[in-house]
Amino acid sequence: MAAASSAAFADGSISLRIYPHNELDAPGVAAELLGHAAAASDSGFDGVMTSEHHGGFAGYLPNPLQVAGWMLDRMPRGWAAACPVLLPLRPVAMLAEEVAWLAVRHPGRVGVGVAPGALDLDFNVMDVPRDDAMPRFRNGLPRLARMLRGEELGELEGDRALAACAKAPIPVISTAMSPPAVRRAAASGAGIIYDGASDPARIRELTERYVEAGGQHPRVLIRRVWLGDPPREAFERQRDVYASYTPEAAQRHWRDTGFVCHDDPAALAEELAATMRDTGATCLNLRVQVPGVTADAAREQIRALGAEVLPRLRAAQGS
Repeated sequence: MAAASSAAFADGSISLRIYPHNELDAPGVAAELLGHAAAASDSGFDGVMTSEHHGGFAGYLPNPLQVAGWMLDRMPRGWAAACPVLLPLRPVAMLAEEVAWLAVRHPGRVGVGVAPGALDLDFNVMDVPRDDAMPRFRNGLPRLARMLRGEELGELEGDRALAACAKAPIPVISTAMSPPAVRRAAASGAGIIYDGASDPARIRELTERYVEAGGQHPRVLIRRVWLGDPPREAFERQRDVYASYTPEAAQRHWRDTGFVCHDDPAALAEELAATMRDTGATCLNLRVQVPGVTADAAREQIRALGAEVLPRLRAAQGS
């Protein structure tokens, strides 16, 4: 199946979120991460994303950028993005250098997304005051976006990988689920990524605010999906986990567990295509994994989505 584009977050691209299976030991976790990335590439997904939390929290990774590099080495085609990285936990310049050098190894196949973070555990273990998160994020996002465009490098102007970004910019996106957040991303020259549970009407409102603020970069819609009989108890448990640290104002816009479930692949493809149109998103990022979904079940979903849903979804998109 042909990809919409090899570039990260490209218009019309359909990517997959990949999570560790903490029911396994560490070598097993690593093996399944790479196996799922290869399966996604083979199944027609345009790219993969990994995301950050610490302490084995809810199946997330402490090192999503490192794992994205592992995945790119295993994927015969497609892009990878650490998205989101928790920007307040690391120096901006160091993150920019690491992303730029990964792109040297895999030209045109790297992107990055960032978030301010919300989980106390992440800040406690890194000895970063939780109250510093938003100030650090507000200052760091525009600087990261500029550096990955090869701009304002300062004392890092001698870094060959960062300098190369002037000719081959690396796309940066930011989590954004409020009007101030989308305006911040627009002003920074960054794209945006929406959460996986919010109502399409809320996302459409945020898209409009982003465009009004001059935003011209990717608008990534996450959707949690399942083809066939879904493991509803696992989905409900994960919703409760997210609710434990997500502000109530954001939760008011959630839809049930956030999962879109259909037995019919055509119905699933049509709902996803309609949601893309309704929200004004430019690309789609799908998720099937939550704790309680086994590695084998996730792999079956990846292959089924690739074989039965992606072709219909691309046809509905007109790609």
